[in-house]
Formats: sequence, structure tokens, C-alpha cells
Amino acid sequence: MTNQELYELMTRFDASGLQKLKLSQGDFQIELGKAAPAAAAAVPASAAPAAVPEKKEEAPAVTAPLVGTFYAAPAPEQPPFVTPGDQVKKGQTVCLLEAMKTMIEVPAPCDCVIGEMLKANGELAAFGEALMRYTPC
Repeated sequence: MTNQELYELMTRFDASGLQKLKLSQGDFQIELGKAAPAAAAAVPASAAPAAVPEKKEEAPAVTAPLVGTFYAAPAPEQPPFVTPGDQVKKGQTVCLLEAMKTMIEVPAPCDCVIGEMLKANGELAAFGEALMRYTPC
């Protein structure tokens, strides 16, 4: 299985409603799994919701362009590219994603102010997953 096929399989699995997937092709084997949604386990099926909270408008987010490991700084001993409250220009590097020993710079989508950081350093990021929130300038 090629790397591209593997990335496509992981992306499609992540977008699907499946909780587990096992695949074997010759000597190649892969098993994918998702954690069960915590909200579904906490609420009994017979319980009716007491009140529906208003849906809060979320700020736009910088998303992962590929599956990889999130890094906030260029190296462990260096300061992060951005911190909440920083004003950045369109195209400025805001973080790195490592995939297959390759570092990919993730640029700011527009002139903006960085809000909340949604990923911790060294955490795995899925394709399209929000990495940090921002407010456009």
C-alpha cells in the first residue's frame, strides 16, 4: 500500500462513522480505531435534554493540511512560532506538522490575531483538524 493510499484510507476512516477498521493485504496489516464519544456515554438514552444551550459562534481555525505531529516551535529549545494574542500576517508560519520525517510549515490563512491554541506540542493532528483559533484583522 502506498503512502498516498494510506493517507486516503486514514482520512476516509476519520470522516466515517466507523469506530474500528482492520485491513490486511499480504504482509501489510493496519488497525485504526477511534475513541467513543464521551457525550454519548454520559447521557442515558431515555433522558431528555433539560435545555439546549445557544450555539456559540466559534472563531475560524487554522486546520491541519495533512495527518502529522503538531509542533508549536521550530525546535524544542526555541520559542513557539505564535502564542495567543500574537498578530500575524498572511502566509507567516504559525506551526509545523511532521509527516514521514518531513517538516511542513503551516501558514496563517490571513492577517489575523491568534486566539486559542487547540493542540499541544507533540500531539497527533488529523487531516482538517483545527490546530488553533484566530480572529481575522
